Amino acid sequence: MITTVLWDVDGTLLDFEAAERAAIRTLFKEFDLGECSDEMLARYSAINISYWERLERNELTKPQILVGRFETFFGECGIDTGIAPEFNSRYQLTLGDTIVYRDDSLNIVKSLKGKVKQYVVSNGTIAAQTKKLDRSGFGRLMDGVFLSEELGIEKPNIGFFEKAFSVIKPEDPDEVLIVGDSLTSDMQGGINAGIRTCWYNPEGKPLPEKYKIDHIIKDLHEVTDILNS
Repeated sequence: MITTVLWDVDGTLLDFEAAERAAIRTLFKEFDLGECSDEMLARYSAINISYWERLERNELTKPQILVGRFETFFGECGIDTGIAPEFNSRYQLTLGDTIVYRDDSLNIVKSLKGKVKQYVVSNGTIAAQTKKLDRSGFGRLMDGVFLSEELGIEKPNIGFFEKAFSVIKPEDPDEVLIVGDSLTSDMQGGINAGIRTCWYNPEGKPLPEKYKIDHIIKDLHEVTDILNS
């Protein structure tokens, strides 16, 4: 029986890409950088993903990826890379200005409150996630929030989950379910921690053979079915 659900935020409970696009376009205007085209946004998104993957592999530190992704992006676009630190600082706060729920996620979390314990587990920055959780309402619904920046270690490292479990104190790892969209962060983290895994895969991407996932869903409403089964 599952008693605890660990929720990823970006790309799972909230539409991160919508917030990302809105934030970067807003900041391009604020920094007087001209128009940020769809092609530029797609390029930034690819760069951003590659940097976060390097963080998950412990190749870079969080400060290095936060500023480095914009330095790389600006360099490719012919923009002064010197503004990257300031741009990133503003970006962390602007990300929380756009809240788009995935699959009616707010009401799903509301419906589960009191039935299971629910926690946020995120590699996002404190500045960005605090604002998102407050504006979205998730912060008031969760039993706790675990951010890698506060814990000092990132998903998928086992240490992230060990620190979270020292607070949650689950009786059995099999009672804990992690729900997330990232194979390399959320699912690998769940595998490392020995808990049940639920890959949120709305696009129906193929599952690489190296991952052994307990549940694969296309809609977050299916989490309720898993809990009731």
